[in-house]
Amino acid sequence: MIRVFGMHNIQPLLNKVYPKATTANGVYIYDEYGKAYLDGSSGAVTCSLGHSHPRLIPYIKQQLDKLQFVYRSQFGSEEAEQLATRLFEHSPERIYAHSFFVNSGTEAIETAMKTAVQYWQEKGFPSKQQFITRWKSYHGITVGALSLSGHPLRRQRFESTLEKYPRLKADLENDTLEKLTEEFVQVIESIGANHIAAFVAEPIVGAAGTALTPQAGYYQEMKKVCEHYQILFITDEVMTGLGRTGTWFGIEHWNTTADIVAIGKSLGAGYAPIAATLMTDEILEPIKNGSGLIMSGHTYSGHPLSCATANRVLEIIEEEQLLDNVNTQGEYIKQQLNVLKENYPVIQHVRGKGLMLGVEFDPARKGFQQKLIERCFQNGLLVYPSVGGPEGKDENGILVSPPFIISRSEADELLAKLDQSLNEINQ
Repeated sequence: MIRVFGMHNIQPLLNKVYPKATTANGVYIYDEYGKAYLDGSSGAVTCSLGHSHPRLIPYIKQQLDKLQFVYRSQFGSEEAEQLATRLFEHSPERIYAHSFFVNSGTEAIETAMKTAVQYWQEKGFPSKQQFITRWKSYHGITVGALSLSGHPLRRQRFESTLEKYPRLKADLENDTLEKLTEEFVQVIESIGANHIAAFVAEPIVGAAGTALTPQAGYYQEMKKVCEHYQILFITDEVMTGLGRTGTWFGIEHWNTTADIVAIGKSLGAGYAPIAATLMTDEILEPIKNGSGLIMSGHTYSGHPLSCATANRVLEIIEEEQLLDNVNTQGEYIKQQLNVLKENYPVIQHVRGKGLMLGVEFDPARKGFQQKLIERCFQNGLLVYPSVGGPEGKDENGILVSPPFIISRSEADELLAKLDQSLNEINQ
C-alpha cells in the first residue's frame, strides 16, 4: 500500500491540500512560505486577543509549571474558581452566579439543555423536555446541539437522527415585534407549556444568519413570554459573548438577561480549549437542594490550564480596555462595509454589532460566496462563511470578525483586501 506523506490528518475538505500555518502574531497568520494572512474572522470568531499576545504567553508557561490537570470529580482548583468569579463579576446585574466548565461551545449548549431539563425535573415538572428554537440558528455539531439548530446545510445528512424541535420562522428583521411575539405564543400553546423546558436563541445569529440582528425590544418580549408560560430562556453566547459585540454579553444590547447561558470561543481566545454553561442562583438552587448533581461533564471539564488561560484572557480585555476598541473599530469597519455596499450591488445587507459583522450577498449569484472567500485567501485575508436568504439556506454571506486588538491601519488593510477581492471577482 502506498502512503502519501502528510495525508493522515483529516481536515474538512478531504480532497483539498491546505497550506500549513507555521507562526502567528497579532492579527496575522503566516504559512510555511512566509505569506501573511490578516485574520479577518478571528479563526471561527474565536481569537479575540489575536495571536501570540505578549502578556498571555508567559502566563501560560508559568501555569504549566504549577498545575496542568485534575479530574473535576476528584478536585477543584483555584484556577476554575477564579475564572467563575470573574465571569460572575462581568455578568449583567451579576446574575450568572455559577459556571460549569467544558471544552467547546457545543458541549456548553448540551450542558445547558441538560440543566434545563433537570431543573424542571427537580421542580416536579418532568414532562418539560422540549425546546423551542429559531429556524435561522446554529447551536453546534453534536446530535443534541444540531437538533436545536435550524441550519439546513449542516442538518441535512443527519435529519433522521435529530430531535424534531419546534422552530420560529418569522423574519427577525422585517416582521413586526407584534408578529414575532404572536408566533412565539402560538407555538407554545400548540405544544403546551407543560412540555417545554426552554427557548434557546443566539442574541445575534452568526453562521446561520450572517450576523442577523433582532430589532429593539425583541428579547425583552421573548423573556416576558417565557416568564408568563414558565419556560426557561437560554442564550447561546458562544459566538457573541465576552466582548465580541462590544458588551460582555450580547444580550445586554437588549437590556435583559437569560436564565442559562452558553459561552465559548472568546473565552479561551484560541489559546486553550474551554467553554462554559453559566446559570443563575434560581436555576442551580433546586438542583443543589434536590439530587445535588448536574448530570453532565467531560474528562477535561474545569481543566486548570485552560481556566487559568481564560482568566488571563478576560483580565487582558479588562486592563487594555479592549471593548472600547471593539466598538470604535467595529463602528468604523461597519461604516466602510456600507460604502462597499454602495459600490457593489451584489452586497444586499451589512449588519451586526461591535466586531461581529456580516456581509450578505445576492443569493441569485450562485457560487459568489465561495469565489470571494477563495480570492480573499489568495489576497491574504481570512473571512468566515455564513448562510442567509429567506430560508436560511443560501450560501451567500461572510462574517467579518477580526481580533479585538485590531488597529485602524489594520482595519484599513482588511477593508482594502476585501475591496480588492470583490473587484477581482465582480468583473
